[in-house]
Amino acid sequence: MSKVLFNEKTFEDLLDISKSLSSERDLDRLLDKILSEARRFTCSDAGTIYLVNNNKLIFMLSQVQTLFDRWGEQQTREKFKKFEMPITKQSMAGYAAITGMVLNIPDVNKISPDKEYKYNASFDEQNDYKTVSMLVVPMKNRQNQPIGVLQLINAFGEDKKVIAYTKSLERLVESLASMAGIAIQNAQLNQEIRNAHLDTILRLGIAAEYRDKETANHIRRMARYSLLIAESLGWNKETCERLLYAAPMHDVGKLGIPDEILHKPGVLTTDERETMQKHTLIGANILHHSRAEELVLSKLIALTHHEKWDGSGYPQGLKQKEIPIEGRIAAITDVFDALSSRRCYKEPFPEEKVIEIMKHDSGRHFDPELTELFLSKIVEIRSIQIRYQDTDADFDKLRNINALSPADLIDNNKNSQIKFDF
Repeated sequence: MSKVLFNEKTFEDLLDISKSLSSERDLDRLLDKILSEARRFTCSDAGTIYLVNNNKLIFMLSQVQTLFDRWGEQQTREKFKKFEMPITKQSMAGYAAITGMVLNIPDVNKISPDKEYKYNASFDEQNDYKTVSMLVVPMKNRQNQPIGVLQLINAFGEDKKVIAYTKSLERLVESLASMAGIAIQNAQLNQEIRNAHLDTILRLGIAAEYRDKETANHIRRMARYSLLIAESLGWNKETCERLLYAAPMHDVGKLGIPDEILHKPGVLTTDERETMQKHTLIGANILHHSRAEELVLSKLIALTHHEKWDGSGYPQGLKQKEIPIEGRIAAITDVFDALSSRRCYKEPFPEEKVIEIMKHDSGRHFDPELTELFLSKIVEIRSIQIRYQDTDADFDKLRNINALSPADLIDNNKNSQIKFDF
């Protein structure tokens, strides 16, 4: 391994890394980038990253080149899932998180018995691996508080033998960890803002469904079905997630439909039907002029999810591929869930009946290719139905709004983080 010095090239590399880290807003990608760069700079075989969450350490990521070579990178990454553990000084990561100190250990098997921290060899034993040298560095936020811990394992020398981490390497990783801590804090703040934004979208969608005597689970199922189609089409992660978050807004325009029409138990008159159909235009109008990507897509779905493949839908009478694909997807998933789910006024149709109806309307109401693709995923569909199934309590609240009490709305966990459980 070439001797690492703080020369002009080193500082240029650090500057490039700093720019790269500061521009990354996705936390998982950011952590992967931090660990990859730290391993590259130090010629480390392996490394892990923990994040601090109150009094716990969350294991987020591991990279082990030896195991990548042995099992393949994808299989290795899948093997090491996220987990959490209490922060104590007994673990090296916990010690660094509590004290804010760097641990540079030439050989983890020769740690002095009088040290507060110990080396846990369970990873080595379970994976036929041998850890020797380790560098454990806290990553701190703007308030100089540890926000995570970066662990590097087994620095390689020029002869590919494991060596201790030098002081120059230690200083280099401390500089990188300092940049990483700020970048992680920025990414977490960005995620909190995004979660709050998405939570608002979901709740506005729920408001429309609640008023129409539908449960919140309807839009969760419908959105998950839509995601299932998008993933099956090979869309990238960002586009799939955008559809997942936009789909719940498909019926937001029902907020503008009069109660006497929205809740009419019998058949609607021609005028009433025309008013009801305007919920597509009302929804698009509510979402009009928003620059948020999810809401731009929500507007498109709200406007087009009642268009039909044969051109007999509304409000524009679009047909076939004139209808945006997101609208075609929402048309399938919205109707499928309406047929297959319990409502205040009906029981669910049997699965075979629902599939029969969907196939019958394929090429009329629905895009035939998307319908075939969706129905081919029946195992995944059933899983979504189980995960987001309605309960009697859901319908009790819809039947009698007075059944709600202030106690139902009190969140005893005042420190709970926003979680967009969707």
